[in-house]
Amino acid sequence: MQFIFLRTLLLRIRAIPAFMRDKTVPKRKKLIIILGILYFLTPIDLIPAPILIFGFVDDFVLWGFIIWYLKTELDKYWLGEKEVKPEQKFRGKKIIDDVHFEVKEEDDEDREDR
Repeated sequence: MQFIFLRTLLLRIRAIPAFMRDKTVPKRKKLIIILGILYFLTPIDLIPAPILIFGFVDDFVLWGFIIWYLKTELDKYWLGEKEVKPEQKFRGKKIIDDVHFEVKEEDDEDREDR
């Protein structure tokens, strides 16, 4: 069960590039991710890096909060809720849109007429 959390976390992290490319996402949410990356890359931290493992704790806590805060938006990108264009998926094949059909069962009387 503990691996489900790690798998979900990794999928959400992998969804960040698609999240950043989407033009429908508000700029303030993109700014949160950009500021998180800048904080991770800058040498200035709340807990100094030379203190062995504890130097990275503030970075991981910050990114944990960012991923938790944006979890519903990030889940849209790895759960497949984004629309797939059929032209890309089915190249070279004819696609017919807006076709409605109905399947009717034959009655016993219709079968006897044949």
